[in-house]
Amino acid sequence: MHFDFDPASATIWVFLAVVLFLLMLAYFGVHKKIAGALDARADNIREELDEARRLREEAQTLLASYQRQQKEAEAQAEDIVKQARIDAEAMAANARKDLAERLERRAAQAEAKIANAEAKAMADVKSKAADMALEAAEKMIRSGTKTSDHAALVKDGIAQMGKVL
Repeated sequence: MHFDFDPASATIWVFLAVVLFLLMLAYFGVHKKIAGALDARADNIREELDEARRLREEAQTLLASYQRQQKEAEAQAEDIVKQARIDAEAMAANARKDLAERLERRAAQAEAKIANAEAKAMADVKSKAADMALEAAEKMIRSGTKTSDHAALVKDGIAQMGKVL
């Protein structure tokens, strides 16, 4: 390639204009401003990355905390269910025990009522027997009957007792 340094050539003037433009830019410190803007942008990006890392770590901490709380809540729920089962079993056992005790009391009450009814019936039978014996004795005394008639009176009294009872 061949460079022509002829002052009439347009290439040399464009080259000089570009060099002059670059020197003006350097004189006014444009490169420093561009570097400063790039450094500011890099610092801004670095701060945003640091903030993102911090937020990520905070989010991971919160996630771990929530997972731990969830596990604790699940464990608590399991404990509550276990305690409820234990309580339900205890209540069922108490209910069975109470029912058995009530049944025993009612059976004892029924037996006592039966014994009272039996005793009353026996007392009624004895009272009736005593009344009939008194009537028979009264008949015998009033009629003044002989001992041979006594056997007939006893048989008659026994027959009447069978009818009454």
